[in-house]
Amino acid sequence: MEKQEVLTDLDVASTSSTTKSVMKKLPEVTLAFWIMKVAATTLGETAGDLFAQTLKLGYFLTTIALFLIFVVTLVVQLRSSRYNPFFYWTVILSTSMAGTTMSDFMNRDASAKFLSNGAKSLGWGPQGLGLGYPTGAAILISILLAIFLAWKLSGMTFQIRDIVTFRGEALFWSAILVSNTLGTSMGDFLSDSSGLGYLGGALLVTGVLAVLVALMKVPAVPNVLLFWIAFVLTRPLGATAGDFLTKPAAKGGLDLGTAGSSAVLLAVLFGLMAYAQVQERRTAVPTS
Repeated sequence: MEKQEVLTDLDVASTSSTTKSVMKKLPEVTLAFWIMKVAATTLGETAGDLFAQTLKLGYFLTTIALFLIFVVTLVVQLRSSRYNPFFYWTVILSTSMAGTTMSDFMNRDASAKFLSNGAKSLGWGPQGLGLGYPTGAAILISILLAIFLAWKLSGMTFQIRDIVTFRGEALFWSAILVSNTLGTSMGDFLSDSSGLGYLGGALLVTGVLAVLVALMKVPAVPNVLLFWIAFVLTRPLGATAGDFLTKPAAKGGLDLGTAGSSAVLLAVLFGLMAYAQVQERRTAVPTS
């Protein structure tokens, strides 16, 4: 029971001199949380590709625009005094969209390997750094480890339930942005370079996540560590699922298109957010 509270009890923290209740800023990590996370990251993949590829804005311009959207949504979340499902999941979505194009800009370029139908360029500005998925993933892993090191040196706990300060939440969202970008690189590698294809990559990540669930029963494995591994891995699950929905049938996808897939996923995510908002209001009302 104590291990489970590490992941779900997010609304209580202790001060140095007194113990008091603190308005929680983050949701409880339940099955509904992970369903919404996968929905948001899948939408992040399809929406990022919609702007960068389908609308041909390119990775450079789309990354700048989506990063600015991330900053705006993050400011709204940080200024909120308590957990609001729409604020929180909008930031998750914006990190997923920005992470998609940031990863693509790092890993891809204007070569025929990444551009189809004889296209020579994709939007205005630099076409991409062309680092490749392994190099891009290595850089992002290094950045994520640096964030966790800074987090450790700050003296603040990694337990999600204790993130109640501005500095702690800033570190949390920095890790979220980088982990979603890293997850995109991992998902694209599984889909494009591993030989598994979109569906095979999604099934592999699902299998690893099932192992993490089993490890929650092992006392020696901290649930905080499992949370962050799962948080990173749900992004490549969303990336491979998004590619499976949108890519042409010749490449192993369902060819549903980025616009249609994004619209359906957006409706699903907003429905889940509305449900979470109703549940949050119910729990906030004191019972007599």
